Amino acid sequence: MTSTQNATMSLALAQAPGEPNAFVRWWQRSWHPVVFVVAVLLIWWLVTAMKWVKPFIIPSPGDTWAAFANNAAYLAQHTWVTTYETLVGFVIAVIVGLFVAVIMVYSRGLEQTLYPVILFAQVIPKIAIAPLFIVWLGFGMEPKILVAVLMAFFPVVISGLAGLRSVDPEILQLTSTMGAGRWRTFTKVRLPAALPELLSGLKVAATLAVTGAVVGEFVGANEGLGYVILQANGNLDTAMLFAALIIMSLMGVLLFAIIQIAEKFLIPWHASKRDVGAATVRL
Repeated sequence: MTSTQNATMSLALAQAPGEPNAFVRWWQRSWHPVVFVVAVLLIWWLVTAMKWVKPFIIPSPGDTWAAFANNAAYLAQHTWVTTYETLVGFVIAVIVGLFVAVIMVYSRGLEQTLYPVILFAQVIPKIAIAPLFIVWLGFGMEPKILVAVLMAFFPVVISGLAGLRSVDPEILQLTSTMGAGRWRTFTKVRLPAALPELLSGLKVAATLAVTGAVVGEFVGANEGLGYVILQANGNLDTAMLFAALIIMSLMGVLLFAIIQIAEKFLIPWHASKRDVGAATVRL
């Protein structure tokens, strides 16, 4: 390479724009939802400030914040109960769901037996069978955890099944000819290939687990966010009701974000591929 070519390359590199910092990258990805949330809050404030609706129908943002501030300890206590039920139900759903997905992948007969049963159980409204769990298990946390498990179980099974089957059959034949057993093939080939699909299912399952725990509390409970919502509804305290709903939504968003962060560490190649695709779309 000549000195002229070196000088030209150096000049081109010097003129190339620098990489944006972390905040700029975050803002480029997140400004759409941030603007949307701000717009919703402004519309909410405008509707209540102009008194277009009665306060007992939609409380103002100020009244909702007052419900947060004045009942912080009360809300924190019930939030912890729902969080515990959600996390335990979610973990059980992940363990059992992944186990069922694995045995269905390796056994065609078990898949034909279990798949209709799983589909039938998913179609049944959980609010309809939650009272039965109260009869069986009492008024403790167990019925709420069971409802959370049932809500989160189906996405885990379906995403795990799809992910474990996404492996190229030629790769499986190659590992078999190289003498790898089923366990080694599963840990080294099938499971890593299934992670993108599985983690997508876990994001859905995490939000459904929150819903399941609250649904269980609707049926019979004396603690938890579902209990708070029922009490606020009975007292026409819409500010407290909105506060509990916002906490419940934030809980689901937080669990979703935790799994998304874990995705970047477990499958960084998949996250980087998605970022490249998003950058290409922007261009």
